Amino acid sequence: MITAIGDVMREAYKRNWITTRDGNCSLRRRDRNILYITPSAVRKNIIYPESIVRIPIKNNELTTEANASGELEMHWLLQKDHKKTRCVLHLHPTYTIAAMMAGFDLNELAAKFPEIYRYTRVAHNVPVLPAVSPELAAETYKQMTIGGELCYDIVGQAQHGVCAVASNPWDAFEHVERLEHICQIALASGARNE
Repeated sequence: MITAIGDVMREAYKRNWITTRDGNCSLRRRDRNILYITPSAVRKNIIYPESIVRIPIKNNELTTEANASGELEMHWLLQKDHKKTRCVLHLHPTYTIAAMMAGFDLNELAAKFPEIYRYTRVAHNVPVLPAVSPELAAETYKQMTIGGELCYDIVGQAQHGVCAVASNPWDAFEHVERLEHICQIALASGARNE
């Protein structure tokens, strides 16, 4: 699964969902006390297993943050209390961000498309907050959970990107892909959020 992190980041780059140093991905495996996360300030289109930062977990806390993604806090909030394998993927898909800028709440938009709501639970948008901030991390967690339980697969972060959660990198990527597809349809149709 560590190899899949790099594969997903390269595919996101090919689709113009990130530029070379954008986006991040983490993985916590149920059988290991390690958080695997993409490094900060590294070209994501050339991520390989040896590039991934490995952060030991002791007493359910991270023991170091050396060179980890600037969005580490957001990843850790979504990873911390989960007991099974989980991937958190943060990308900047063009049409999804554009749809939020056009005023669409992604939760409401997704409800109109059975091909997404059958497979991908979309949360209400996170408002505009500074990237890599504790506020963005906390609001992303808040929108994706109810009572501390993950209830959504993906959330849009206004004027920033998305955060998707799944059991592996490719399933998280598919949540982004589905949402990006319906956002492209909505914008191409000229429909307005009403």
